[in-house]
Amino acid sequence: MNIYRESQSRNGLTKEQIRRTLWQGLEGRKLNKVLMISPDFTRLHSNGGFITNACYHFLRAQGCQVEVLIAQGTHEDISEEQFREMYGDIPYDMMIPHRWREDTVVIGEVPEEYLKEITGGLWTQSLAVEVNRKVLDPSYDLILSVGQVVPHEVIGMANHSKNIFVGVGGRQIINKSHMLGAVLGLEQIMGKDHSPVRQAFDYALKHFLKEVPLVFVLTVTTADGEEICTHGLYIGDERAVLEEAIAKSQEKNIRFLDKEIQKCVVYLDPREFQSTWVGNKAVYRTRMAMADGGELLILAPGVHCFGEDKTNDEIIRRYGYCGRKRVLELFEREELLKENMGAAAHLIHGSSDGRFTVTYAVKEISKEEIESVYFQAVDYDEAVRRYDVSRLKEGGIGWRTEKRSILSVIRRWAFGLQKKLDLE
Repeated sequence: MNIYRESQSRNGLTKEQIRRTLWQGLEGRKLNKVLMISPDFTRLHSNGGFITNACYHFLRAQGCQVEVLIAQGTHEDISEEQFREMYGDIPYDMMIPHRWREDTVVIGEVPEEYLKEITGGLWTQSLAVEVNRKVLDPSYDLILSVGQVVPHEVIGMANHSKNIFVGVGGRQIINKSHMLGAVLGLEQIMGKDHSPVRQAFDYALKHFLKEVPLVFVLTVTTADGEEICTHGLYIGDERAVLEEAIAKSQEKNIRFLDKEIQKCVVYLDPREFQSTWVGNKAVYRTRMAMADGGELLILAPGVHCFGEDKTNDEIIRRYGYCGRKRVLELFEREELLKENMGAAAHLIHGSSDGRFTVTYAVKEISKEEIESVYFQAVDYDEAVRRYDVSRLKEGGIGWRTEKRSILSVIRRWAFGLQKKLDLE
C-alpha cells in the first residue's frame, strides 16, 4: 500500500498530520523487530529526525524492538549532541553508525552490458552492489528507509534506493556510482529522474533486495529559518512513491531564474557544514545558474577540513578541485584516484571547470590551504561585514545591484537553475 500526503499550505504538514500518516502506514502490521535507516546530521532539514522519533515511539508502544541505522554514507559519525538535536529522546545507544569500508557485503552486480546500454557506451565497468549487513538480517520484520527527496548531483534526485546503496552502501558501489555520475556530467543529471545512476540503483533494488521487507518514507521539505516545512510525505515499497515525491520536489526545491547570476553568496549553517566535502553543495546547487566569469562566494564558518574521511581529505589536498578534464587525465594514471573513485568524482563535482570563481570564507583553514585546492579565499569576518546574511530571507533568492554585480543569497537546499533546463 502506497500512502501520499501533501499540503498546499505554505507551512506544510503539521506534526499531527505527519504522525497520523505514519500511523496509517504502520497500523495493522505484526511487528516484533524493526530497523530504521535514517539520515545523518547533514540531512537535518529532511525532517527525518522527527519522523524517526514518531515511528520509534509508536512501535515501542506496540512492544516492538527498534534499532536506528544512520545512512551516513562516507560522512562523519553523528555525535551524541547532534543525535539529540535531530532525533530527540531516542536513546543514543539505539543508534548504529554505518561503516562504509567495513560493515558491508556484496549482494550482486549490475552487469557491464546494462551500464553500457544506459550510458550510451560512456561507462562499461560492472557495478558491485554492497549494503550494510543489517539490511539482510532476516530477524527484522520491517526495514523503514527514511529520507528527503531533493535535487542531487550524482543521481539527479536523492533518496529512495540511494539511501540504501549509498547511505548504507559499501566502498565499491559508492565510489563507482559517484564516478559514473561525474563522467556523465552534473548538468545532464541534476534535478531529473531516470538518470543512469538511478537506473543502476533501480536494477539493484529489483534484482537483489526484492525479498527484503523494505518500505520507504520520503519527505519533500523546505526550510524557512529554523522551521522545517514538510510539503509532502510518501510511504510505500513501490517506485511510484519516489515518482510522486520527485514531482513535488521539482516544484518546491528548484528555482528557475530569468537571468544568470553574476555574483552568488551562499551561507552554510555551521551545524551542518564542516567540510568542503559537504559544503561544496554550494557549488553543485548553483553551478547551472552561474554566469561565465561570475563569482560564487561561500560563507562557511563551520568548515574546518576538506574531506570528512582521512583518505578523502588527503586526496583533496593532493589534487584539488582542478576541473573535470584534469581530474579525468589524472584518473587514468593515478592509482590513488582509481582506488577512490568517489573522491575523484567529488573533485569533478566541486569544480566550476573554470567558468566562474569559487571563493571560500572560512575561519579554521588557512588562505594558503584553500588556494592550494584551486579555490580563492577571503577573510570570513571581512566577508560577513560586507554581506550580512542575517538581513536576507532564509532559503530565498534576493536580487540586488551592488557595484554592477548581482547578489543572490541561497541557503541550505535552495537551488538555482537556468531556464533552459529540461525537467521532463
